[in-house]
This record gives sequence, structure tokens and C-alpha cells, in this order.
Amino acid sequence: MSRTKRILRLASSARLTTYLIALWRLAKDPRTPWAARALTVFVLAYALSPIDLIPDFIPVLGQLDDLVLIPLGITLIVRWVPDALWQDCMRAAKEQALTLPRLWWGAVLIVALWLALLGLFVWWLVGTLAEGA
Repeated sequence: MSRTKRILRLASSARLTTYLIALWRLAKDPRTPWAARALTVFVLAYALSPIDLIPDFIPVLGQLDDLVLIPLGITLIVRWVPDALWQDCMRAAKEQALTLPRLWWGAVLIVALWLALLGLFVWWLVGTLAEGA
């Protein structure tokens, strides 16, 4: 199966819920490597945050970021963790239906990222205007 087909299959909303529950379990598992745990926390924060990196009202890009970033993050996490650990988390996610909370700290993370990008833009703009004067 090609990478594109795998990523599109991950984007299925019914399967996505199971994957997010598995990620939730993976983030809490002490056997998870730190790099995979950090990416897991970021993907969960992004997926469950009430604020998107690219707002949904922006045509095409607003929906495209959810269809690309979340499945891509899940694909990377699956590659970074031992297969047995991922299978355990997936099995547990399928057996037990958890409800995932809204992560308000995820919203704070996304807002902080936007503010940092805005700050960099203002810094660049001021520097560009100062050179032109």
C-alpha cells in the first residue's frame, strides 16, 4: 500500500477517533520514547484543540491542514514507536471507548505559535522598513 493511500485511510473519521484514543494511551505509556511522546502530545493538542493552526473559514487550506497534518503526525508516530507498543495501544483503543477531552492547553499552544509567527513577521517588517529609510 502506498504512503498516500495509507495517509488517506488514516483521515477516515471513524478510524481517526480510534487512532486518537490510541495516541492518548501512547502518550501516557512509560515505554513510549521521548521524541514520539513529544510528537504525540503535539498531534493530540492540535487535533483536540478548539483552535486550528489555519482557521477553517479559509477556503481549502482550512480543511486541508486537518486532512494532512494529523494523519502525517500519526504516520510519523507509528514509525517512531515499537510495533508491539503501538499494537497494544490500538487494541486497547478498540476495546475500550474513551472520550477524549478538549485540550485547552492545546489551544494555548496554537495561540502561542501564532503569536510567535506574528512577532517574527513584525520583527522582519520593522527591519525591512528601517533599511529602506
